[in-house]
Amino acid sequence: MAYPVTLLPGDGIGPEVIAGAIQVLEATGVEFEWDEQEAGMTAFEKTGNPLPQAVLDSIERTRLALKGPLTTPAGDGFRSVNVRLRQHFDTFANVRPAKSLPNTQGPFDGIDLILYRENTEGLYAGIEYFDERNQIADSIARVTRRGSENIIRYAFQDAVRRGRKRLTLVHKANILKKTGGMFLAIGHEIAQDYPAIEFDDRIVDNMAMQLVIHPDRYDCIVTTNLFGDILSDLISGLVGGLGVTGAANIGDDCAIFEAVHGSAPDIAGKGIANPTAIIQSGEMLLRHLGEIAAADAVAEALYAVYAEGTNLTADLGGPSSTSEFAGHLADRVVKKMAAQVAA
Repeated sequence: MAYPVTLLPGDGIGPEVIAGAIQVLEATGVEFEWDEQEAGMTAFEKTGNPLPQAVLDSIERTRLALKGPLTTPAGDGFRSVNVRLRQHFDTFANVRPAKSLPNTQGPFDGIDLILYRENTEGLYAGIEYFDERNQIADSIARVTRRGSENIIRYAFQDAVRRGRKRLTLVHKANILKKTGGMFLAIGHEIAQDYPAIEFDDRIVDNMAMQLVIHPDRYDCIVTTNLFGDILSDLISGLVGGLGVTGAANIGDDCAIFEAVHGSAPDIAGKGIANPTAIIQSGEMLLRHLGEIAAADAVAEALYAVYAEGTNLTADLGGPSSTSEFAGHLADRVVKKMAAQVAA
């Protein structure tokens, strides 16, 4: 049976890296029914709408999506399609692993972190007001008990599933006593249900410092929307950047897997973009579907290609184009799947 998945190639380098990811995913032998749709700047330029109804209808049907990077105008212009999708489908958990690969330019080796970010509330709830007369802009950070419970419990449950040992809750409850205070209190409440997971908390500014000095002391991290947005990029920087880290947006009955790096229009069409991030998001998609052997084959093949170091893309000093890198990786995946069958 083929899995129906909405496919959003995205803007800029999106179509190139998505094509590479599809090649690698299909090399596993898992069958997909791709429903390709357009969103972001590409859709806006054609239709005047960055999130056409056809996209929403497709994801309503498939409940799964693989999404390339989407351009969001800074300042004026349309609101982030990424945020709108997360809120529309209530994908409340943004999951961002950061794991070291060989031959990357990260400042540390042996990093293995997972960040769980609340995905629909906080300052990204979009509750803003502007007083034209006094030139005052207000943003309201909305934090709810339901939203806090959803992300914190998901983080504990996923940590248990993955065999992780520790979960650190990040907050600013010393200053944001109502919003941060409630989030922290709920974390301590839920921690009682998971005695096998060591639970502690850190103030966000201290956590930012700790992660760039002693990242090896941490395991899993759960936090609110804005703090998670910032810290997830920070931990990506620890392992070489956004180009080598995948991401998933998970809800109760819908999941959207995405590249979190930019659309990089300056290199679009040149065939030099690194597709690793969206390939890792594809690996997360496979795990979400329960295709564990296929996911393991992708992860092991990716590590092997990076360790070999001779077929990397230009950003990592290698000679391969986007498609050449994906093709070499896909060949490795085919061999690993065959070896699994033979064993």
